[in-house]
Amino acid sequence: MLSLIIIGVIILLILGTVFDGYYIVRTREAAILERLGKFQTVAHAGLHFKMPWIDRVRDKISLQVRQLDVMVETKTKDNVFVQIPVAVQYEVVEGREREAFYMLSNHEQQIVAYVQDNVRSSVANMGLDESFSSKDTIAQNVAASLRDNMAEYGWNFVNTLVTDIRPDSRVRESMNSINAAQREREAAIAQAEAEKIRVVKEAEGAAEAKKLQGRGVAEQRKEIVEGIAQQYELLRDAGVQESPEVLMLVSQYLDAMVDVSNNGQASVLYMPSNPQGMGDLFSGMRDVLMADRALDESTGR
Repeated sequence: MLSLIIIGVIILLILGTVFDGYYIVRTREAAILERLGKFQTVAHAGLHFKMPWIDRVRDKISLQVRQLDVMVETKTKDNVFVQIPVAVQYEVVEGREREAFYMLSNHEQQIVAYVQDNVRSSVANMGLDESFSSKDTIAQNVAASLRDNMAEYGWNFVNTLVTDIRPDSRVRESMNSINAAQREREAAIAQAEAEKIRVVKEAEGAAEAKKLQGRGVAEQRKEIVEGIAQQYELLRDAGVQESPEVLMLVSQYLDAMVDVSNNGQASVLYMPSNPQGMGDLFSGMRDVLMADRALDESTGR
């Protein structure tokens, strides 16, 4: 019975020795190996052997890029409290895993402290509007500070992003009201400019229309004068040598009466209602002709 126990113990020791004599490290990981509590080496991806019961894997650290989100609450130059979320992307420098593991007990807490200190010192010299337009500058300052202060601990900072700037809700409402008022003002100015342009164009169009209308009236009168002159010459050529202009006036008078009756808007044309009235009309026309003839004879024409 005792022999069986001894054999079992020996078997367990052998199995423990075999299983404790090797270890596996995954891709993008590094294993910290210690011998009797003292740092021995850093092992990377693959199968590795160690001295059983003497060497041990203290820990495995990731070589992947990590992200740490830090929320910083601070005050701007114009006394507005803001919250600034900062995303820090960092990794362990290959070959410096020992420093990254042993030199800092809590590297995340150290990173948060540097981020908060740098953001507060940067934003304190900026107004609220300037801080919105200077997010890249703030991020660059934070990244430079982290690289300078954390490089000796074996950490490399890939990127630092200031993702947002969040003022107090009442400040946001005030900013939205100001922006809305500015946009309404710009819209009113644009509308007034458009109305001004429309009025100017309408005035220019009206002026051009009147100018063209004046040219048309002038051309019309020119044509009328030329037509009268041609009629005058035609009457003289037809043998009407004495006072052809009177005949033309009478003819134009009759044409005007016809045009009024045909094209006038009035539906009633008032004419003498009795034969005597019509006779007076023709007598008047005859008197005009006779008076014109008498005038011609007296002037010896």
